[in-house]
Amino acid sequence: MSGYHVAPLSRLVEQFERLPGIGRKSAQRLAYYVLKLPEKEAEGFAQAILDAHQKIHYCKICCNLTDQELCPVCRNESRDKSIICVVEDPRDVMALERTHEFNASYHVLHGAISPLGGIGPDQLCIKELLDRVHAGGVQEVIMATNPTVEGEATAMYISRLLKPLGIRVTRLAYGIPVGGDLEYADEVTLTRALEGRNEM
Repeated sequence: MSGYHVAPLSRLVEQFERLPGIGRKSAQRLAYYVLKLPEKEAEGFAQAILDAHQKIHYCKICCNLTDQELCPVCRNESRDKSIICVVEDPRDVMALERTHEFNASYHVLHGAISPLGGIGPDQLCIKELLDRVHAGGVQEVIMATNPTVEGEATAMYISRLLKPLGIRVTRLAYGIPVGGDLEYADEVTLTRALEGRNEM
């Protein structure tokens, strides 16, 4: 936007450009779209961002995102609490829920171990998972971290912590392509991966 410069518009474009997967041209299109919104809609858009920031936090049991004390899965009494499916990201929970095949509980790590990225076990929600297992009643932990180098390292690290506790630790079967992310897998692939999980 060189030459013609309107400061508020430039700042809006810059904010959109910071979003993942949004380049300069897309950021400009989004900024002009927002600019054309009626004032009430623009206020609603801004308020939705503020509400998400202020009201969403981690579930005190599984660390998934929620606006209440517990997330919908942890509040649901019909879910099997003896099986915990461990995922890297809240979006992975949504992907697995779309299969309508999994009726147990989840645990969200919020990342994966990545020495190069400066992410160690202490920066993930691993302690909370161990607390759940120590509390009793858990029979199986499914490692559903992404099939990447970091995801595999995280699964192996957690497996080594859980094995001495007598917990069955399984890994999603490779219906999911190596190097791919759970959130992009289709429901059939995810269902097959859940059904074909293996002992670690």
